[in-house]
Amino acid sequence: MPRIEPRRIEKPWGHEEIFAVTERYVGKILFIREGEALSLQYHERKDETIRILDGLMELVSGPEPEALESHRLQPGDVFHVPPGTVHRMIALEDTRVLEVSTPELDDVVRLQDRYGREGTNIP
Repeated sequence: MPRIEPRRIEKPWGHEEIFAVTERYVGKILFIREGEALSLQYHERKDETIRILDGLMELVSGPEPEALESHRLQPGDVFHVPPGTVHRMIALEDTRVLEVSTPELDDVVRLQDRYGREGTNIP
């Protein structure tokens, strides 16, 4: 199994630390600052599962932007995001999230983004 050195990637909402990349999965920790949010997005191929480690967040998800449901997640909660699911994570307090996904790191279609990154595969 390939090993990588953990790497930290700064994001406008906080940062992520990628700690594992293999042919089958990617493991990372997301650090989302209170009041910040990831893009409203979906993935065409990427399948991800998140576990809340610390903090409190609202996750909205659904089949399309007009049909989103809100989920309040706290430490220990797990949420699965299959391909095609529209979703957004919003930190209600500083939040740390474990994300394990299939390895398609560039498979992001941003529908809305408060940091001006709308579009496909924009870092």
